[in-house]
Amino acid sequence: MLLAHRSCTLAAVALGTLLLPAAALGQRETTRDALARLEETLAIRLEDGGAPVKSLLPAIVVSVNPAFEGSQAWYPTAALAALVHVFGAPSLRSCEACATPRLHVGDGQMEQVSSSPGTAEITRMDEATRGTALPARTAIWLDETADGVTLRMIDLANGRIVLAENFDPRLTERARTRRTFALARELDRRARGDSLTHTFLDATLYPGQHVSFDVADQWGDTNANLSGVSVSLFDTVAGVGGAYYRVVPQAMNIMVGGKLLLSLPTALVAALAGSDSELVDPMITAVFMVRVPIGSSNYGVAFSASTNGRVGLGISLMNISTLPFLP
Repeated sequence: MLLAHRSCTLAAVALGTLLLPAAALGQRETTRDALARLEETLAIRLEDGGAPVKSLLPAIVVSVNPAFEGSQAWYPTAALAALVHVFGAPSLRSCEACATPRLHVGDGQMEQVSSSPGTAEITRMDEATRGTALPARTAIWLDETADGVTLRMIDLANGRIVLAENFDPRLTERARTRRTFALARELDRRARGDSLTHTFLDATLYPGQHVSFDVADQWGDTNANLSGVSVSLFDTVAGVGGAYYRVVPQAMNIMVGGKLLLSLPTALVAALAGSDSELVDPMITAVFMVRVPIGSSNYGVAFSASTNGRVGLGISLMNISTLPFLP
């Protein structure tokens, strides 16, 4: 019985020994991928002007601490390499003394500090080592976590937080944060009763044709109502009027409604000639519309039926740029 127990213990130890390298390798890949996401994100922000380079550099790297014993040999170098790729080697300095206990002697007392240095202490250490170079503007902490890496950038002049963010291989935390803020903004907008503006370009082409552009405000306690202005290019030709739609969330967010359009050419001829003759289209045209969104995209299927006898099926481009095929 004792022999069997020892055999089971040895087997468990052997299995653990085999799994440890795999776990360490998996953690290394997680951290390296997080550093890659950090490089990409910072590079985009610098290119877009979201973080002015002149206000950040030179920078002093205070901490690149690994989270695991297995990361101690490679993480500090990998973290510094990632920062060099983003900011350039001439703009970065390493504060080796920041990671070790500091001994301060003065005024008849001796003090040993082992905690993370503050901005004033970092500034003093930078002045003591930078020589004739420009003083550091920001301090950087880039430490490893179980899910990736965490980055902090602090302005040394006033202690302002320039950047504080966690990075993981898939940026799931940033996505959750964006969703949370978007939901909070949406709930706050509804509480204030503010409207939300949408644009729609409808083009039903078969068998009948109807082409129009709508600007509508979404409103109501459940955002189920849309009303606004419609400008038509065909059916009615050069028409302008109002539009109203009702969203049905239970049925794939289908929008059902219509437009009442005034034909500008017919109205102009009637005003000049003093008669009710129709130039191209009737004076007033009513158009029944149904839009079915395609998933979460900006495209949808549109159906139209007008009092001019035209019935068509086509597409609807919702909240699009000038060129809808561009992102």
